[in-house]
Amino acid sequence: MQNSGRNDLRRLVGKTALITGTAGGQGRAAAVLFAAHGANVVGCDLDVDGALETERMVREAGGVMYSQQPTDMSDRIQVEGWIEWAAQTCDGFDILYNNASAPKMNPFAKLTPDEWNFTLRNELDIVYHACQVAWPYLLARRGNIINTASAMALVTRGEGYSAHVAAKAGVIALTRQLAYEGGPHGIRVNALSPGLVETPITMRWLHDPVKRSEREKWYPIGRLGRPEDVAYAALYLASDEASWVTGSNFVIDGGTSTI
Repeated sequence: MQNSGRNDLRRLVGKTALITGTAGGQGRAAAVLFAAHGANVVGCDLDVDGALETERMVREAGGVMYSQQPTDMSDRIQVEGWIEWAAQTCDGFDILYNNASAPKMNPFAKLTPDEWNFTLRNELDIVYHACQVAWPYLLARRGNIINTASAMALVTRGEGYSAHVAAKAGVIALTRQLAYEGGPHGIRVNALSPGLVETPITMRWLHDPVKRSEREKWYPIGRLGRPEDVAYAALYLASDEASWVTGSNFVIDGGTSTI
């Protein structure tokens, strides 16, 4: 995590933030950043070792973090268990950041029903489950939700993304609906739509210089995203600075959706 000099603002002091998918990438970056800004962080992931490493990083930096793993956010029972545990551990919470997701990619003509259903379950259903279970707790705190969508839901960049873009477009639509329903009760709901970000998963093929160069051409700003690029946007939405922002979809994609 690069030091931006902004941590002295401590924008989340007194708040508790639930973040899914904290074993690496954007989830880890958000956990470290939110904790540095004073939040009590509660994480989860299927990756036990990665989740524990993030918890260690936060605590060694002087932050507060609790984590439960393995947790499958596509399983309603496990979602209920994690959120109830988080609420009991921290006496409620203020922020839900739905970061975790797991798509299956295949050209549409070859996409199987199992791949389609897996993607919707692990990119859209997990947002529904977490939001609905967390809703009563957020009502009590007039809290806020941040959902992770994708710039791919806004612009086409090749074959293989049909299930992914359908799920993420659903996340954007669900975000707007929840903002409408939550607004009168003080709940804010927003979405983030990142472009291609360097994470442990994407780096499995981004290490190929040819593939990396091809992807970088998508971005007018000249580089791929970093987890911190998304984490700082999430920090803003989680903070009181965004108290009049709801129903928005923040596109963080280096300009790829503009071309």
